[in-house]
Amino acid sequence: MNNYLYKILRKTKILPQKLFVKLHYKHFTGKELNLKDPRDFNEKIQWLKVYFKPAILNKLVDKYDVREYVTEKAGKQYLNEVYGVYETVEAIDFAALPKRFVLKATHGYNMNIVVRDKSKLNKEWAKETVAIWLKVNHYNAGMEWAYKDIKPRIIAENFLEEKDKSTINDYKFFCFDGNPMFLTVDFDRGNNHCKFYYDTEWNKLPFAKKGYSEGENGMDKPPRFEEMVEIAKKLSADFPFVRVDLYNINGEIVFGEMTFYPADGKTEFDPESYNRTLGDYIKLPRIPAGKKMITSLSQHVQPLRKASI
Repeated sequence: MNNYLYKILRKTKILPQKLFVKLHYKHFTGKELNLKDPRDFNEKIQWLKVYFKPAILNKLVDKYDVREYVTEKAGKQYLNEVYGVYETVEAIDFAALPKRFVLKATHGYNMNIVVRDKSKLNKEWAKETVAIWLKVNHYNAGMEWAYKDIKPRIIAENFLEEKDKSTINDYKFFCFDGNPMFLTVDFDRGNNHCKFYYDTEWNKLPFAKKGYSEGENGMDKPPRFEEMVEIAKKLSADFPFVRVDLYNINGEIVFGEMTFYPADGKTEFDPESYNRTLGDYIKLPRIPAGKKMITSLSQHVQPLRKASI
């Protein structure tokens, strides 16, 4: 499909989700999507988009509403401080915010303004940017179901900073039925961005995200790493797959977000064989008889096949 036709189909929103997801996947990966018998990691993420729809997912991808779930499952001590929650641009009181803070959209991703010095912030630009965010529905991009019915809002959060670093490391735990099997660490994001892949014993793994630098020397295990693994277990226990993102700020663990469709289900791994190997970790639940999809966590009981690692 040529790029022009794809953009028209996405903009008009006339296709049912299942058909659009197939075209979307083929457009970006060049591969045919097999939803009847998915095997690769990305294929199974696309399957989860279409068929795994418990309402709680809407809450957990909302960057504000998820805080209640984190408090219940792991503890409020892992939450970053929130200065305000806003439904309109006009509601944001910049004068009341501290010198340093972060503005985030609660209803999607890649919508952040990092403010290191409020006196240097172009407030008109910030307001215009936030106004655009409030009109965004991320479901329309790749039909990631969990984002479909989230109320658009903005939060102002505490600015996180690691000692002697210009950016903070992001620890992303890939969890399968409550088991964090491996993690990727985004290191030095914004400068010499590298991604490191480790298992939960902090052994470097022999694969990487295609197109990204692995870095040569690796990195030291952060303090309280075992506690980070336990948090990921608690937050992921009820789901066939979820990525749990955490920060480690000078030994203090801070929750980041929960993601059910990493990179919109388009992440390619290198070597190629790991697309299938990592796909085997996801044990897809059966759709109940007489149903078209899974709509509650109680229906997530039996896998389609046993994963072979």
